[in-house]
Amino acid sequence: MISLLDAHKKFIMDLRKKGRAEATVIAYSKDIEQLITYLHGHDIDDANKTTLKEINQFMADLLEEGLTNKTISRKTNSTRTFFKFLRIQNLIEHNPAQNLEHPEVKAKKPKILSKIEYRALRDSSRKDIRTAGIVELLLQTGIRIGELSRLNVSDVKLNGGQGEIFIEAFGSHEARTVPLNDAAEEAIKSYLDERPKNAKSDHLFITKTGRPLLVRNIRATLNRYFDKAGLENIKVNDLRHTFIAHHIKQGTSLITISKIAGHKRLSTTEKYLEFVNAPKEQKVELDEL
Repeated sequence: MISLLDAHKKFIMDLRKKGRAEATVIAYSKDIEQLITYLHGHDIDDANKTTLKEINQFMADLLEEGLTNKTISRKTNSTRTFFKFLRIQNLIEHNPAQNLEHPEVKAKKPKILSKIEYRALRDSSRKDIRTAGIVELLLQTGIRIGELSRLNVSDVKLNGGQGEIFIEAFGSHEARTVPLNDAAEEAIKSYLDERPKNAKSDHLFITKTGRPLLVRNIRATLNRYFDKAGLENIKVNDLRHTFIAHHIKQGTSLITISKIAGHKRLSTTEKYLEFVNAPKEQKVELDEL
């Protein structure tokens, strides 16, 4: 016998041991806590006594409470991952969530900035060299905000429009090398010229006091410039969407885009085809936005 609470603790410890992003760990933790609260309300405290029937009823109740299919799908994934871990560790005799099905979730159209919109963003941040560098790097490489925050100066190689940045492996994402075009290189070079010289941190983007610029700092800064540029309902990840959509429109190979974006599956990249009118694929240079 293992109590649900003890099982939960072991599960979260394993996620952190595997290096999963803290936001992911927190999301999984809260989802499983909610499930455990439900099961406790039905006099179930032993993980081995949990059945698919109770789990399905839990998901059905969430739907009645007004949660979206997308949210329930996330909780379904958390639940499946939780019980799969317990079974692999031989903490339970059978996996009650093995046949738990995801609700149907329609793909939400990604927000893709128009030429007018991303030019307005550039103009709004032009006098802030650090933010201008961040905007250009996100637009021209499609890297994730977490990846950008972890970049070190030593990860950047400038080479006249043929440079590159190295993205270290993190969590479930594998390491990869991302090419830099002229615009990205020029933005990074301009920022490095003004970057505090006495910085103790090797992080590429830092505060005025030399400390690493955290994800929340980057997001808050960009949100201010989204507002300044008059862009409504824009999020940081939309710059990544814009990068992917732009290169699909240009006919860049989906395999190339997928590798640069760090997608685990080509199907993730292919989903953008539904929202983008793409020409026949061809091998082209990654031109500037």
